[in-house]
Amino acid sequence: MARSGIQFQKGLSLPEFQRLYSTEEQCEAALEQARWPDGFRCPRCNGHEHGLVYGRRLKRYQCRTCSHQATLTAGTIMQATKLPLTTWFLASYLIGQAKTGISSLELSRHLGVKYDTAWLLHNKILRALTEREEAYLLRGKIQIDDSYLGGELLGGKAGRGSENKIPIVAAVSLNEAGHPIHVRITAVSGFSSEAISDWAKHHLAPGSQVLSDGLACFRAVTTANCHHKAVVTGGKHPNELPQFRWINTVLGNLKTSFNGTFHAFNFDKYARRYLGGFCFRFNRRFAMAAMTERIANAVCCCKPVTEGALRIAEAYG
Repeated sequence: MARSGIQFQKGLSLPEFQRLYSTEEQCEAALEQARWPDGFRCPRCNGHEHGLVYGRRLKRYQCRTCSHQATLTAGTIMQATKLPLTTWFLASYLIGQAKTGISSLELSRHLGVKYDTAWLLHNKILRALTEREEAYLLRGKIQIDDSYLGGELLGGKAGRGSENKIPIVAAVSLNEAGHPIHVRITAVSGFSSEAISDWAKHHLAPGSQVLSDGLACFRAVTTANCHHKAVVTGGKHPNELPQFRWINTVLGNLKTSFNGTFHAFNFDKYARRYLGGFCFRFNRRFAMAAMTERIANAVCCCKPVTEGALRIAEAYG
């Protein structure tokens, strides 16, 4: 039986990662390349000419036009971090290479830091990955489905009324050969026409061809100028529905991943960024060796955020 080229591709091995990112100087150079690939640009005036100011943990760039000083982390989600850059890059490596994701507790053990530190680092990186994912629209042929994520809390409500069970919409775009290209999985407020219409306007490109089951609310994707076709499944097993093969596969992988990795997890509060991290890895599955570099790019593009803001429940949609 032929092996899958995606599953058996060569990723970034741990020895290779250590060769590339084992020192602060190496991480600093990689971060500089990620943030300013064409050379330094002043955050204030966009000037290019600059000098370097040494004497602190991170070197400072001083613009020769406006005299503004900036560090590599200032203005990014890494701003004011007290952690070494090597810790940030190792966390990015572990998050990117873990096919089923990694919990903050496991991350704390690998990094040798306290759980609260690992949680904050983990969630900052996931926020950056989620923002990068939400900048793109799905287009072309798209399979879409509804599902629920999470389980009942001890002493809480059971079934769909559970405080920790949230509705999600999953969509996957396909190429001409019918193979998946990109996936988008998002928590929504519910399966109403209004919620699906709002979701489609934020995540689907106009003109896309959307295939769904018979759930009535999915007709609302037409408000985003998308074409819609419904197939009534009649309670059939997913194996009997080849037209929904890939969306069912993605949802199955997602639930297996989350159930095996995250425990005592507040899905209702933090699902958006954890789903974003899952989608980020899936959508870059063809280039595992470059995953750490791509995470560094996403981190550089994400604005600063406080721990308090990260611990507030994120909006659905």
